[in-house]
Amino acid sequence: MGNYVPGTKEEQNAMLKACGFSCFEDLYRDVPEEVFLKRDLDLPEGLPELEVRKKMNALASKNTLFEHIFRGGGSYHHYIPEIVNEIAGRREFLTAYTPYQAEISQGILQSIFEYQTSICELTGMDASNASVYDGATAAAEACAMCVDRKRSRILVSATVDPKILSVVKTYSFGHGSEVVVIPEKDGETDCEALKAALDQQTACVLFQQPNFYGIFENAALICDAAHESRAKAIASVNPVSLALFRTPGEYGADIAVGEGQPLGIPMSFGGPYIGFMACKSAMMRKLPGRIVGQTTDVDGKRGYVLTLQAREQHIRREKASSNICSNEALCAMRVSIYLSAMGRLGLREVAEQCTSKAHYLKDALACAGLTPVFDKEFFHEFVTECADPGAVLSALKKHGILGGLPLGDGRILWCATEMNTKQEMDMTADIVKEVLRK
Repeated sequence: MGNYVPGTKEEQNAMLKACGFSCFEDLYRDVPEEVFLKRDLDLPEGLPELEVRKKMNALASKNTLFEHIFRGGGSYHHYIPEIVNEIAGRREFLTAYTPYQAEISQGILQSIFEYQTSICELTGMDASNASVYDGATAAAEACAMCVDRKRSRILVSATVDPKILSVVKTYSFGHGSEVVVIPEKDGETDCEALKAALDQQTACVLFQQPNFYGIFENAALICDAAHESRAKAIASVNPVSLALFRTPGEYGADIAVGEGQPLGIPMSFGGPYIGFMACKSAMMRKLPGRIVGQTTDVDGKRGYVLTLQAREQHIRREKASSNICSNEALCAMRVSIYLSAMGRLGLREVAEQCTSKAHYLKDALACAGLTPVFDKEFFHEFVTECADPGAVLSALKKHGILGGLPLGDGRILWCATEMNTKQEMDMTADIVKEVLRK
């Protein structure tokens, strides 16, 4: 099967006849007449393929493509092995839809099962799901898992990515929960403020590890504090960091969520991304989305099925237990292929390069004149400050370098991954030094 297989008029008519129709209008004979568009669409005339390509290339040339990237903040520049694109681009994976009929969906069901298994191994949790749209949605859905009639307060650390906090607030407004933001103290969650805020109405505590500033939180202390009030602890984690540092399962989190984009998914503007969710077995039945289980058929052969939930759970509008519905299996497939291709040692190597290069970059920028804001342990992101961050970032842009993420108040959030070389980090530091001299 090719990428582009057109159907002739004769083939289209044959398909219509096989379906019992005489023309295309018959396909819509049950649609009320008043909803039909009675005019032509306001579209330009068609163009030859060559002219379309020239026009699209001209539009695309207006985009700025950065050769060097030092920006993170939730979306990260990682190398994606070609095998990920090659396998995930196969037609049987690209066209597969929601696998409600297990008897004809064993392939896609197995791929989801393998993805869930990888996420559990990565996070140290007992059960995982699929079909979560992105990391922010995963965090919001995890909070919703913990809310009940007696406990409806959600505590969120101020060091969580602002985009995640925004989505959590939106979800909470919809189901009537209260969101309380726990202040930060020197770049970390203020644990004393957290303990003071915990009460019998608290459903869960959401924190990020490493947090939005790249700093490692005292995750075990946060989890213990939540559990002392019989609340749940939710850790939003960077999946690459888990290859090198303690997992949510090890420091006592009840639910682990995060953005799966670093695991084989491009930084595409507009997505799609994929959120991941995993939890301890005690909360398994509250997981939203799709959960694939392994079983045996009547002949004793291994098989895969959607389990624990009915399809109707996802399509009951305001009565549904979650807002997860559309299938994200293709993104989950990319994650599985990436993790399989990298292996444990490969992923650990990526994590080691990320953190070592970020520390080198921090020192280089400090020597260039950018002041580090926090003196804390970090993974691959850190914050600096200066009098005119706009001038720094503009100068870098002129050299094809996407600098860190401006946070306001003179601060910049920088990020380094395995994609950054010593040469480009030194070049970045030299440009910064030249700007700050002026």
